[in-house]
Amino acid sequence: MKEWQWIEDSPMRRVLKPKEPRGRVRFLSDEERPRLLTECRASESQYLYTAVVLALSTGGRRMEIMGLSWKDVDLERGIITLHETKNGERRVLPLAGHALDLMKQHAKVRHVSCDLVFPGKSFKAPVDLRTPFENALKRAEIADFRWHDLRHSCASYLAMNGASLAEIAEILGHKTLQMVKRYAHLSEAHTSKVVARIIVSKLRLFTGRN
Repeated sequence: MKEWQWIEDSPMRRVLKPKEPRGRVRFLSDEERPRLLTECRASESQYLYTAVVLALSTGGRRMEIMGLSWKDVDLERGIITLHETKNGERRVLPLAGHALDLMKQHAKVRHVSCDLVFPGKSFKAPVDLRTPFENALKRAEIADFRWHDLRHSCASYLAMNGASLAEIAEILGHKTLQMVKRYAHLSEAHTSKVVARIIVSKLRLFTGRN
């Protein structure tokens, strides 16, 4: 209709798009997180622990983390620059805390002939961490969890610690707030707890009760 002009109108123009599901929100609980990290640290893969911490800390997608090159990692400034992302726009991931410390340690034992941060055996392609990750999940007795849920975990922790939906969208690299609305209830629950705690505290001061 538009390019070849074989027809004057498209019958699909009158078809309503189905409503998209709200999306999965599965994140590591405070009890699950240390169990998984412990098993990742004990993994047969030398890269699993660092990669998982990086995913939890930055919200990066699996292939964004696996495809990292050292030229895109700035340890001095504490940032990772992603030049190729799902939405086609460049994105910067902040490196801080334990994730930054791990990357600094990892940089000391990097392979001189390979620019990949997590190289495979051939040093020509990224390592495949699917099996080590699944093994770590089994040992940690964590069910119904996928690698992409590390990204959900990062977003959920941000929401529960007061980050706005706009801030979460920027960190995750979403162009609109639609994709991060799934975390709104976590942010609202956190806000309610903060308000309740402050109000209770003020009322105790007002009434003189302990």
